[in-house]
Amino acid sequence: MRGVPGWMFILSVLALVGATALCSVVAYGAAQQFAIDAGERGIDTAAISFDVFRQQIPTRTPTLTPTVTPTPEPTSTPEPGVTFTPAPPTEEPTLDPLAGIPELDDPTRKTILLLGIDERSGFDTERAYRSDTIILINVDPARKRVGVLSIPRDMYVSIPGQAQNQRINTANYVGDLSNYPGGGGPALAAETIRQTFGIRVDNYIRINFDVFETLVDTLAPQGIEVCPTGPIDDPKYPDAGYGTISIHFDPGCQRLNAERLLQYARTRATPGGDFDRARRQQEVLKAAQAEFLSLGGIANFITQAVPLYNALIDSIKTDLTLDELLALARLAGEIPRENITTGVIDNRYVSLAKDPGGADVLVPNIGAVRGLIQDVFNPQPARTLAELRTLAENENATISVYNGTDIAGLAGQTRDWLISRQVRVESSVGNLPTPDNGPTRIRDYTGKRWTARYLAALMGIPEDRIEAGVDGLVSADILVVAGGDIQPLLAGEPTPAP
Repeated sequence: MRGVPGWMFILSVLALVGATALCSVVAYGAAQQFAIDAGERGIDTAAISFDVFRQQIPTRTPTLTPTVTPTPEPTSTPEPGVTFTPAPPTEEPTLDPLAGIPELDDPTRKTILLLGIDERSGFDTERAYRSDTIILINVDPARKRVGVLSIPRDMYVSIPGQAQNQRINTANYVGDLSNYPGGGGPALAAETIRQTFGIRVDNYIRINFDVFETLVDTLAPQGIEVCPTGPIDDPKYPDAGYGTISIHFDPGCQRLNAERLLQYARTRATPGGDFDRARRQQEVLKAAQAEFLSLGGIANFITQAVPLYNALIDSIKTDLTLDELLALARLAGEIPRENITTGVIDNRYVSLAKDPGGADVLVPNIGAVRGLIQDVFNPQPARTLAELRTLAENENATISVYNGTDIAGLAGQTRDWLISRQVRVESSVGNLPTPDNGPTRIRDYTGKRWTARYLAALMGIPEDRIEAGVDGLVSADILVVAGGDIQPLLAGEPTPAP
């Protein structure tokens, strides 16, 4: 039995790059498991192969030489009195689900720029578009690592050829209007990133939102589950035309169809604005990955691969060839999940300012952003508690403690515990305006990342509970929000390593 068709890899790349990152594609093990599960459920994959799908695609793809199976010679009739011993049956050869997919022959790192633009079918009067989503994907074949970095569209930077700074999302617009050499808008966006942060972009992929909705409708017709942490109200969300609509999301896990999922990923109507949106986009991408790689998602792909490809090809612009995409997808299948690192350039790495027209923009702290890029694209081995303490002391951060529960005195107890561990808590304790009774977490308001990491390690808190402080609740650099789960630690019980 054959495994997942090779075209599943390329469409998954486009699906998950379009929705998330190149690192989230079908793995070799997923291909094998699908073949097993599909067989048990009666789905016939024996006739599905990479070459079959590739040959059905029109002239946009290379022509493959067909395989000719020689006709066996007829068996002669045995002469009387002569006994023939039949040959033992031969075992059917095991077919490689990755057969036909090229391997990446270049071990050097590759950085890919993913752009999402608000272009929709039926509204094609615009000559160029600003990029609504900007994500850098760094692939390290030698170490089998992937880093994914989200860039806010309102970041105020110098765009090559422009007289004054502009939002970074303008680069795609200007590049397309001016036919910028090497690829128009994506090429100018890549050059802007290189000049701003010193990152060379090797390739680009640009999609519109029709791609996202078509992929979700096709591969996950029952929708995709996401889990908003709080209510979202956006009375001025842009509709499919040139007006606005009102949208709302309740907190808690829920399954959303393609249209609602795109609204959830795009709205900025939360306290963190563009920063929160970047995190929701990464949440959507991870959820989409799980749904697309489920048995149902792959089965949907098998029946819709060719029409899906033909429907999407005109909505995708890239300088990667088909074989390059396939080779990257094959490599990505070998990358373990723990080797995928994500990051967002949020309020900790920028300052709020006004452009000459009085509109809000984000001025990047280049040094801080480069530190984040280092963390995401070249993460270092885990540091000891002593090493983290030294790095935290160099930041000289101010620390405050708030109670996030209805448990009386929890913030004061947490402050006393920290002081007993030689942590300087200078700000007064307090309570969240509305206790949420969530787990203990750490909010970083000013980019003092080593202090946040040290406190997390000291208190046995996983690093994914370090949040960007966007609510202006305190003037301190770091806020520890104490949850009920911290009580065993305060009582002297041992805590597990984060």
